[in-house]
Amino acid sequence: MKLRVAFAFLLAATLCCQAQKRLILIDQDGAGPGGTDQMSILALLEAPNVEVLGITMATGDGWMEEETRHTLRMLELTGHQSVPVAKGANGPLVRTLDETRALEQISGKAGWLGAWRGQPAATIPEGEPTIKPIAEDAAQFLIRQVRAHPHQVTIYAGAPLTNIALAIAIDPEFASLTDGLVVMGSSLNPQTTDPEFASDPRHEFNLWFDPEAAHIVFHAAWPSMEVTTADVSLKAPFTQSVLDALAKSKTPAARYIVQWSKPSSYMWDELTALAWLDPTIITRRETLYLDTDLSHGPSYGNTLTWTEKTKPATATRPALVQMDLDLGKFQKLFVELMTK
Repeated sequence: MKLRVAFAFLLAATLCCQAQKRLILIDQDGAGPGGTDQMSILALLEAPNVEVLGITMATGDGWMEEETRHTLRMLELTGHQSVPVAKGANGPLVRTLDETRALEQISGKAGWLGAWRGQPAATIPEGEPTIKPIAEDAAQFLIRQVRAHPHQVTIYAGAPLTNIALAIAIDPEFASLTDGLVVMGSSLNPQTTDPEFASDPRHEFNLWFDPEAAHIVFHAAWPSMEVTTADVSLKAPFTQSVLDALAKSKTPAARYIVQWSKPSSYMWDELTALAWLDPTIITRRETLYLDTDLSHGPSYGNTLTWTEKTKPATATRPALVQMDLDLGKFQKLFVELMTK
């Protein structure tokens, strides 16, 4: 009898552990339809062992209001209408478009201006969403969810880090109460002919768009921090073969991607998401201390890095910085998630 009771207890505990999902909050700039921002959100939504507590939006690749509409519509089209979406920062903490234009006269044109390329679209091609964002703003939503699940929630940062910096400013314990941070951002020395990086290897949009926010975030007391660099993202193209594999599936996620995504760029944000789901996708990491250049000169927003031996006295927290990947494993997992 005792053996049977012990076995039942062990079985119940095992089933409980198996059922327990990893918790994540997605902070994203949500340009669309399709593309890396929306596909990274989908990767986390479709992961069977993950619960997405919500999505927060910040201006970056697109304007926050338009991104929110794209994201809400994606959720409708893929069957994830119940996931809350909170609107956040509509621009950087300090950097302005006027200052950026003036700096371009000195240092040359920026490779990617994101939302600053033009005005928000009046209509979106995939159709307007019928669901609405929640009334709570992004920073307060992030804080509330982390406080409700202390030391359990990973923060996924696929956008400029404005919302997360604001959450830290409002609640100094915010970072330390999470399970950790994963970031798509920074550029070290990518080996590429892509002109955006070949001529300016320390420039990466998410850090460049809001350098002050990145500075705040990199100095916060995260239990862990892992960073997907441009160096490794440029090794993860969105290829026609991946799109062809998705086209064989009738799942809502696959249908959405096939209709609205083009194999013409890199899987920047998807790599951050999938490396969190399966860390073995990344084959090389380095421990570095990261920051951003706040000098408001030609290198404003560039990535700064140090090793343990070279770091300054005011260094940021150490981060695991991704440098290389198993491309086949990454692509296989992405297709599996979208077509399961």
